[in-house]
Amino acid sequence: MVQRTGLIEMNEDAQSAQRGVIRTVRGDIDPSRLGRTNYHEHLFQVSPMLPGDELDDESKSLAEAGSLREAATDSMIEATPLGLGRNPAAVARISSATGLQIVHVTGAHHSGHYADDHPIRSLSVAELTARFSADVVVGMTSDETRPVRAGMIKAGIRYWQIGPFEQRVLEAVGAAHSSTGAPVMVHLDYGSAAHEVAEILDRYGVRRERIVLAHMDRNLDAGLHADLIASGLYLGYDGPARHREAPDEAILDCLARVVSQAGADRLLLGGDVARASRYRSYGGLPGLDYVGRRFVPRLEDALGAEATERILVANPARLLTMPAS
Repeated sequence: MVQRTGLIEMNEDAQSAQRGVIRTVRGDIDPSRLGRTNYHEHLFQVSPMLPGDELDDESKSLAEAGSLREAATDSMIEATPLGLGRNPAAVARISSATGLQIVHVTGAHHSGHYADDHPIRSLSVAELTARFSADVVVGMTSDETRPVRAGMIKAGIRYWQIGPFEQRVLEAVGAAHSSTGAPVMVHLDYGSAAHEVAEILDRYGVRRERIVLAHMDRNLDAGLHADLIASGLYLGYDGPARHREAPDEAILDCLARVVSQAGADRLLLGGDVARASRYRSYGGLPGLDYVGRRFVPRLEDALGAEATERILVANPARLLTMPAS
């Protein structure tokens, strides 16, 4: 019965996807144009938690995005929210130069990414909601020709901690989602508190099929993942090449178990490389092209072409679709 309900919900999601748009930094597109999508990367990011690993050079980030595009990737989500050195106008220029379609998030990360005196930490729920909603509807900034609008709203929590700031952000994310229809991403440190975050967003009116929980492969628990999928949630796997945490083989094995238990219709794949020391253009390794160049061929061997295409194409298109405005 759970599986039948899930299939009905997924069919309804697909029908909804045909009626809406995906909001990229260069304008709204039809969901059918999204193509193969890396659901979680960063072209710009500056955080006190990552000293010396700043992503703040447009020319280098352009080169890195170009390598991602060349690795059989059509689209990506730029997952840097407010207050962390985001540069939407530069992201729009990079998208134009590379042909990479980019969906940019708004929202806020967890408190650890902001200094104690950062202005965002003192904002009320109403103020956060207004800012998130404006980024989606009006624009984060503009490039030379058009507003650059966000197409997703992000929140974050620390490892098993949902403090007062995170609570305000989650409430504001729910309110902004309700007013804009934009999908939601939640950063979970080490995949923790997945059920708890989903229950909070339930209270704020966010349907589970509009949410992706990021970093679930930091907790390779296939049974947990299958349960979360059965409730309607999307799960983001973004740990390839983080071998100190888990080898790629372990991620592939977990994905195979999850697909066998819950199907492939609620899974997304990204890299979250997210550090200058890991970007080739900044002098590091493995680079943004790692997922497409190294991991996806192994994914196809492990799951087959059909499941891989669902993870890379159909699922992100369904999740990212929102009402035109």
